[in-house]
Amino acid sequence: MANNKNAGGFLLGFLIGGIAGALAALMMAPQSGDETREQIRTKGIEIRDRAEETVEEATTRLQAVTADLNRRAEELQTQGRRALEQAQKQLATAIDETQKIATDTMEQMRKISAEAVEETKKTAEQAVEETKQTALGS
Repeated sequence: MANNKNAGGFLLGFLIGGIAGALAALMMAPQSGDETREQIRTKGIEIRDRAEETVEEATTRLQAVTADLNRRAEELQTQGRRALEQAQKQLATAIDETQKIATDTMEQMRKISAEAVEETKKTAEQAVEETKQTALGS
């Protein structure tokens, strides 16, 4: 962006300097008024033509830079989308795996709890049975 500003300033300076130099050269030359006016007209046309060419070249370069920037922006946008999609897939996979682990863990805890309850029942029944036999046997 700074190069475009510098280039614009350079072109403006170049044109103004060219015009001033041409006018100074014509004014210093010992010629008739008609010849001087003709030279001024001719130099003016030459300077105008060079200015038009310079503007056309600058426009062409600017269009090329703009097209390149647009292309790069589209590439970055595409890369960003791909990265986002990949991150979303990884997150979904992590969530699925976490849910599976949580479900498996809950199932194991239920199983262990059920086994503990059954073991406690058996132990309690055995204690009751032993207490009955001790009470009857004594």
